[in-house]
Amino acid sequence: MRAVPERRYHHLHSFNLRMHAGELSKDELRGWILNRFHYQRHIPIKDALTLAKLETPELRRSWIRRIHDHDGTRPGEGGIERWLRLGEAAGLPREQLLSGQDVLPAVRLAVEGYVNLCRLGTPLEAVAASLTELFAPDLMRRRIDAFERHYPWIDQDGLTYFRMRVPQGARDGEEALELVLSWATGRADQERAVAALAYKCDVLWSLLDAVERAYR
Repeated sequence: MRAVPERRYHHLHSFNLRMHAGELSKDELRGWILNRFHYQRHIPIKDALTLAKLETPELRRSWIRRIHDHDGTRPGEGGIERWLRLGEAAGLPREQLLSGQDVLPAVRLAVEGYVNLCRLGTPLEAVAASLTELFAPDLMRRRIDAFERHYPWIDQDGLTYFRMRVPQGARDGEEALELVLSWATGRADQERAVAALAYKCDVLWSLLDAVERAYR
């Protein structure tokens, strides 16, 4: 499972490499923030679909925390709100992000594909697809450093989303990995889990493909 994102996670995509090297223009960075928000706002939706597949109160209590992390438990909290503040720090009105009118068609299709995997797939596939979280903490640390070093025009308060995802991603990734390893005891299930994670990597890669073509 760890080998899949080592080869296919979007930390290797040219857009992310250019981002971390400080080579993105303001328009490119704003375009990424806007389109990535379409993905961010669907995270609690895919987690709610996954939650509905879990059969025990213990699993549901654990997984629902992910929804709270992104939606918050009251207005003004959560990862979606923090991403909106990132957009504002980069000069994007939150109304523009919330409207979704400027989201690229290819981004919509990629995100819809991921949501449908969680809607239609097995619990194993839905949880396995989330294992990109295993690589998220290192990517967030790299991103924080890049934004602080190369994009000083973005207010530092806007980076709170990235800072929060370092501990959250580490926790969520290890929790999901433990579930996948306990469920996928046969070869067929193991292959399905690997395929689901590879598909999720493709979703994230496709999102960056679309943004790179549209704004460069």
